[in-house]
Amino acid sequence: MNRFYLLLSTIALISCAEKQPKATENLEEKARRIHDAVITIDTHDDINVKNFTDSINYTQNLDTQVNLPKMKEGGLDVAWLIVYTGQDTLSVDGYAKASENAISKFEAIHRLCEEIAPDQIELALTSADVRRIVDSGKKVAMIGVENAYPIGEDLSKIEEYQKLGARYISLAHNGHSQFSDSNTGEQDSVWLHNGLSDLGKQAVAEMNRVGIMIDVSHPSKEAMKQMIELTKAPIIASHSSARALCNHSRNLDDEQLLLMKENGGVVQTVAFSSYLNTEKHEARADYMKQVYQKVADSLGVDWYERSQFATLSKEQRDAFFEYYPKVVNIAKELAEKDPNIPPAVNVSDFVDHIDYMVKLIGIDHVGISSDFDGGGGIEGWSDASETFNVTLELVKRGYTEEEIAKLWGGNLLRVLDEVQAVAQTMN
Repeated sequence: MNRFYLLLSTIALISCAEKQPKATENLEEKARRIHDAVITIDTHDDINVKNFTDSINYTQNLDTQVNLPKMKEGGLDVAWLIVYTGQDTLSVDGYAKASENAISKFEAIHRLCEEIAPDQIELALTSADVRRIVDSGKKVAMIGVENAYPIGEDLSKIEEYQKLGARYISLAHNGHSQFSDSNTGEQDSVWLHNGLSDLGKQAVAEMNRVGIMIDVSHPSKEAMKQMIELTKAPIIASHSSARALCNHSRNLDDEQLLLMKENGGVVQTVAFSSYLNTEKHEARADYMKQVYQKVADSLGVDWYERSQFATLSKEQRDAFFEYYPKVVNIAKELAEKDPNIPPAVNVSDFVDHIDYMVKLIGIDHVGISSDFDGGGGIEGWSDASETFNVTLELVKRGYTEEEIAKLWGGNLLRVLDEVQAVAQTMN
């Protein structure tokens, strides 16, 4: 009998030891252990509904930066799939077309989770859902709405979107909406509302009421400040970086960052090249522009710069985004063979922004996002398969497992919990 208990004790000790870090583990082994232990959440991944069909979908390793094989390879647990609509005229017709587009994206995400691959990915609505699904071994989808424009002037659609699974909404994108001024107003100092419209102020209250996080990544600074004044719950910036390190209107300056801390919110640092290091991005972009054009010409397709998007028809935009991944991947292969290519913005530049914001506003208010399939991606984290490299860089910088867990998703889930708790008290 004593031998039996001795055996049990030995097994328990071995089991316990396996969960502990090895005394001799190297940096990469430590990073791998932490990466496997924490829940990794990317709060911004754009989608194309054409990739959510029976024949073409995220169970396949498509040219997209995010899909299930790439998430599995890189150890990315949670992808916030984005219901995005571009800005059009502030009119009934414009709202109606955008609403159709938005609903088609909601339906695509539900199709993936409920029909195409329910054994591999599940839609989460709460932090408890996230933990349960991750524990089950499946990947997690969550839904964010980029641009409230398709809501039109019918605020009841906010609750409708919430019931469809939306857990954050931004009130504007690249253009002033019926709700809010956009950061793009900085280009010409022309504003529509000087922050939020009356409808936008009502939308803030409605999002609080139904438990949707308010996203300030695209609205103007004045609109963001007004949202913080009005909200009863913490807010998020779903994909923005530090303006002190990269002076782009899509980033948050120190005043905004400190307001986020005071509010209890979180800023999801974004791996978008031009929002991280302007000089490196522009040198590389000028070089790559020629390569993209060369590849597009060889494929017989039209290539457009981002500045041209506003002038394109829907058909032209749809065609562009369909062949965009192929052009980019071929161009990348060509560029890597050139020894004189300018250095790319990389994971180190990305974590510089995390470092800066952690130092300024604290570890509890910073998170991680990519903007994959919407222009994001940097050297070292060019798609979901390379997600581990972010954790590796964080470990190199001295972040602990507890801190990395907060950055990779803990902070975001805390805010979601608090937003939903506020909604319960309001109802």
